[in-house]
Amino acid sequence: MFSNKILRIHSTDNIIVALTNLSKGDIVELDGVSFALVSDVKAKHKFAIRNIAIGEEVYMYGVIVGKANNKIHKGEVITRQNIIHETEPYVVPKKNINNNWTPPNLTPFLKKHFLGYQRDDGRVGTENNWLVIPLVFCQNRNIETLKVTMLKGLGYENQSKQSFDISLLIDKFNSGASEEELLEVDLISKNGHKVKNRIFPNVDGIHFLTHEGGCGGSTSDAVTLCNLLAGYINNPNVAGATILSLGCQHAQMDILERRLKYIAPDSKKPVYFLEQQQSSSETAFISEAVKKTFVGLVEANKTSREPAPLSKLSIGLECGGSDGFSGISANPTLGYVSDLVVGLGGAAILSEFPELNGVEQELINRCVDVDKAQKFAHIMKAYNDKATALGAGFYANPSPGNIKDGLITDAIKSAGAAKKGGTSPIVDVLDYTEQLTKPGLNLLCTPGNDVESTTGLAGSGANIILFTTGLGTPTGNPAVPVIKISSNTAVFNKMNDIIDFNAGGIIDGTETVKSCGEALLSYIIKVASGELEVNARRLGQNDFIPWKRGLSL
Repeated sequence: MFSNKILRIHSTDNIIVALTNLSKGDIVELDGVSFALVSDVKAKHKFAIRNIAIGEEVYMYGVIVGKANNKIHKGEVITRQNIIHETEPYVVPKKNINNNWTPPNLTPFLKKHFLGYQRDDGRVGTENNWLVIPLVFCQNRNIETLKVTMLKGLGYENQSKQSFDISLLIDKFNSGASEEELLEVDLISKNGHKVKNRIFPNVDGIHFLTHEGGCGGSTSDAVTLCNLLAGYINNPNVAGATILSLGCQHAQMDILERRLKYIAPDSKKPVYFLEQQQSSSETAFISEAVKKTFVGLVEANKTSREPAPLSKLSIGLECGGSDGFSGISANPTLGYVSDLVVGLGGAAILSEFPELNGVEQELINRCVDVDKAQKFAHIMKAYNDKATALGAGFYANPSPGNIKDGLITDAIKSAGAAKKGGTSPIVDVLDYTEQLTKPGLNLLCTPGNDVESTTGLAGSGANIILFTTGLGTPTGNPAVPVIKISSNTAVFNKMNDIIDFNAGGIIDGTETVKSCGEALLSYIIKVASGELEVNARRLGQNDFIPWKRGLSL
């Protein structure tokens, strides 16, 4: 039932969602039966539709999402005090799995295309970017020097980015203004900063990555970092890269070169390696990096946008700052888009393995063969076992913001998060840094941490990332445009300077998942064609955090 007040998602659920703030004593009706709430229930939170005994399982989305550790009365709000995390057991079948699947109606998109950058290996980029990458953290300062030098000189500095004029505060302070008067000063500059005359008009961006790895940690983390960076260079949105190395660190140039050769043996992308310890001076080192990057940009600029079928889309599916509406509106919208893209011959990547906890059996049953199912089950168990041994299993995944907005257990969060993957068969299961090679729905092991996960999606080959949020987030990525989708209209209206698309109409009753999904795919086509700039690009939000696999949830 989906009224303007409450929603029962699945017929077997014994808790339902409040779509608006409800008060103790309010009368709600479900399946023709009315009853009074025995406690206040905030919008996005859940309440029991019958008495639930101590130890009894709690169901939502048709799966177990918790267990009652106190008696829960009919009409009582669900809290951290009356339920604990609980999930269903899962098993991998011993024979091949039946995967009959019918995609949604593809007719509106069968003749559509986007304007992308054709690569030698047949893939298509939605952007044409150059990356400047450090192999080790002690190159970050040189990276920043290159960034200041090249962005301004080549016309990429402060593209449409708001600036803040601190001189206004200084003038007020010098004139004797009070603290209250200082707090009232409008610092936002009224001058536009978009530079129109780029030297290389076919290069969408020059992005400068920084990180804290490459040396001083485990050798395995250094190798993983090199594998990740190779994936970034191999991403269809990347035209080439400049790599800065100190020389003595764990993350050696030859590790990166071997990985590149392994995942892209026929690649013709220009990649320049520079080692500071082999240079005569820091000045000479940076000068060489500037010159080689410039030469690479000349080559990258020779590629221009051409029509490409939608089968060349590879969408990454991500959520962050989730709320109690995410699993009802924004995530199912991504699921519908995923099914559309897969039906059209494209690829989708569902990440964040801690947020698939509790829906493992559903995903196992959707794997195209037993080997894929076994790989998924093995990675999930190994990840959870390691996290639990370190004192933070999957049960610890929900953040304070998640909990405050109705995601009380990891299983509740996971059941809603998994909706991003739609209904199509799972064609492949990828461990962290493994490359996307198959059209269809893929699972990728990443943590639930927003930026670590989006970093992994780009490193495995996504050329567009779709990011749902109920609370709001500015997350972006240096290699791939990130489209932020809100789960509710209130957060979209409040934060539409960082959020791109609103799925809140589903909650408001003005949209369906189908209509919202079709509108979002049309939006994606415009972004992929360079017709629309996502807010993360406009704001220069280019987050890059490699996953250190010791523990990260």
